[in-house]
Amino acid sequence: MAKGSQKRIAGQNEKAVKNLRLGMIVPTILSIVLRLIFRRSSLPPSKGALAIYILTYLPALFLSRYLENIGTSRRDPTTGTLISSGEDLNQSGVTEWCFDILYVTWGCQIGSGAFGEWVWYLYLVIPLYAFLKLWTSFISPMVLGRSSAPPSEETTEKETLSKRQEKLRKRGERGDPRVRASRK
Repeated sequence: MAKGSQKRIAGQNEKAVKNLRLGMIVPTILSIVLRLIFRRSSLPPSKGALAIYILTYLPALFLSRYLENIGTSRRDPTTGTLISSGEDLNQSGVTEWCFDILYVTWGCQIGSGAFGEWVWYLYLVIPLYAFLKLWTSFISPMVLGRSSAPPSEETTEKETLSKRQEKLRKRGERGDPRVRASRK
């Protein structure tokens, strides 16, 4: 029998997978409809616009299939009981980044249909963010080195004191009789 948390994760994953499947269809349809409404002169799209669309759709398709595979729950075919809830699609890290890439792709698809091909420049947010993460996590510490300045006394004292110890210290500074009685 599955535990409550596995059932909760399985339910959340089923909703997320359903939204992923809709998310791969709806932005394409919206892009075409918005192009028909606002930018009829851009029909049919240029070869460059189609190339950009295909080049960004393929990674989005790969990522959505990946998320569907890891998030799909497995059930016993005869009894319908939950065997595995799949990976939690609400976890942070790589899963979260996959969703971010999908959201940026879908936004650029819809935006290019409504406003023009310049919206695809917003797709550059993805490699810029990846470079920022690489820089702050790996490159900068290796190239520039760690900070060699010793921490000040004040910061080390605050780090070592718990909240309770900090309260007692402040009470003692004020002359609270409860603190004096406890120290005797």
